[in-house]
Amino acid sequence: MSEPAIVTACLVGAEVSREQTPYLPITADEIAAEAAACRKAGAAMVHLHVREPDGKPSQSAELFAAAIREIRRRTDVIVQVSTGGAVGMGVDERCGPLTLRGELRPEMATLTTGTVNFGDDVFSNPRPLIRDIARRIRECGAVPEIECFDAGMVDEARALAGEGLLALPAHFDFVLGVPGALAATPEAVRFLVSRLPEGCSWTVAAMGRHELPFAKLALELGGNARVGLEDNIYLSKGVLAKGSHELVAKVAEVAKELGRPLATPDEARQRLRIPAL
Repeated sequence: MSEPAIVTACLVGAEVSREQTPYLPITADEIAAEAAACRKAGAAMVHLHVREPDGKPSQSAELFAAAIREIRRRTDVIVQVSTGGAVGMGVDERCGPLTLRGELRPEMATLTTGTVNFGDDVFSNPRPLIRDIARRIRECGAVPEIECFDAGMVDEARALAGEGLLALPAHFDFVLGVPGALAATPEAVRFLVSRLPEGCSWTVAAMGRHELPFAKLALELGGNARVGLEDNIYLSKGVLAKGSHELVAKVAEVAKELGRPLATPDEARQRLRIPAL
């Protein structure tokens, strides 16, 4: 329980809009300012999506490059990019940020290991596509974070490891509470943790009102936490968070109460086996 907890801040996402919250960062400057504020509040990593100027979700390499450049100019957080993008995007579009190299290369990238209902839509990840993205992450030089919206996705990660497409131990993110996918319950968290290959690290990203309670549960169980406007826009019932940094600060308070120090970005890099840029 004394192991430092890695807090990930999910700043933007692909679903939340400015109509829902005026605090959603959209420009590279806004995203970088929020990343720096989250680092100050206790985050070691940011999970990154980008938007077009009109707020439309994008996987443009150019927009990712602009955001990553600004983030690294202001702070030392780990930059993890999404390869999920928005529902309906093709694989080449989703993998836009994986084309970046050199100082703009992402340190981590998400890899969703299965298809799942996503509200009224379907987040499609057929097995050949999963393997395609796994290869692209490896070629980019990034470390994958395995995104699990359902229990079978842990087993698919094991299959990828058996095929040489994924190195174990790996880092897993349990995404809970998406309508149509695995619900946010303590039993689900404990079951998923029990299915992990030996030595793997894990975090929980719970949607909406579940976000902060499940961040606490994850820390209590020795895991890590993800919070931010992508998953939840409220600090408390009816009170909008003025940015992801306020949600990170809440988790930092809980970690202190539980006796869990927060990992610095460099400590997190070491634990997650992230190579130097």
